[in-house]
Amino acid sequence: MHAIRQYELGGPEVLRYEVVPDLEPGEGQVRIAVRASGVHYLDTSLRSGFTSAVHQPLQLPMTPGREVAGRIDAIDPGVDPSWSGKRVVAHLGMASGGYAEQALAAVASLHEVPDGMPYAVAVAAIGTGRTAAGILDQSPVEADDIVVVTSAAGGLGVLLIQAAKDVGAKVVGLAGGEQKVAIARAQGADLAVDYRIDGWDDVVRRELGGDLATLVFDGVGGKTADSAFNLLAPGGRLMQYGWFTDEPATYDDPARTVKMLLGPQMLARPGGLRSLEAEALARAADGSRVPLVDSVFPLADAAGAHRALEGRKTYGKVVLVPDALL
Repeated sequence: MHAIRQYELGGPEVLRYEVVPDLEPGEGQVRIAVRASGVHYLDTSLRSGFTSAVHQPLQLPMTPGREVAGRIDAIDPGVDPSWSGKRVVAHLGMASGGYAEQALAAVASLHEVPDGMPYAVAVAAIGTGRTAAGILDQSPVEADDIVVVTSAAGGLGVLLIQAAKDVGAKVVGLAGGEQKVAIARAQGADLAVDYRIDGWDDVVRRELGGDLATLVFDGVGGKTADSAFNLLAPGGRLMQYGWFTDEPATYDDPARTVKMLLGPQMLARPGGLRSLEAEALARAADGSRVPLVDSVFPLADAAGAHRALEGRKTYGKVVLVPDALL
């Protein structure tokens, strides 16, 4: 089979497309013939050497990727044979192995892909959709909220817009460039603004007619987050779920809450993460929170996918598909 292999830390060029031996399921495992692999901005950071309290240094050599969808084509003898041949999606946890034509997953991690759901949508739901469900679990949106969503054309941004509109909230989507602004608007944002334009925050204030935001979902950080924070009413809250810049955010006002939602906070939630995965898949199936998959790359070009993510040139969820399927 083909897989992406990483032997050293560095830029996208360290991701190598290679032929490697087929995998064999271990105890309690199945082998998935992969049809879609999820790609995250976090993957680019880990590739370069990022570590945290949750993310340990990569054990090299390795195959990146933590989310896969496909069909089971081999099982451990101890696994219920009814799993054989099923369409499934799995989050591999902190394990690696997703950027490949085959992946191993524990039976306990599997979800069946709902009938009619494309593999790319399923893999987006199990990863990005799970994260969106966790964000909303910690910071629910109410009908009377005015919600600002940064990176509104990204994988998480579009889901947060959909969720806020689903409960009747007013949504301001911030995105970089005309095409991304159009995506935010198409996803349901009441107001979509290009935050790369000088004075964009004044545009938002004017369009809101004196109303102030009550909730900011921020996946950008830096100056954009500072400006979004200043749109908040007293008692408002800024919920962070990511960053795209090394610029520090300087907001500091005890009358408005700032909280990071990912990392240990997410992992420590009662009941774990599996219920969030199930919720995300159900939402995608019923149409209430459907991931936007608009950035599909061949597996062989995983490096290109990373470059596009780091260059802010992607829309929605980024997915790798085996070359033979394209």
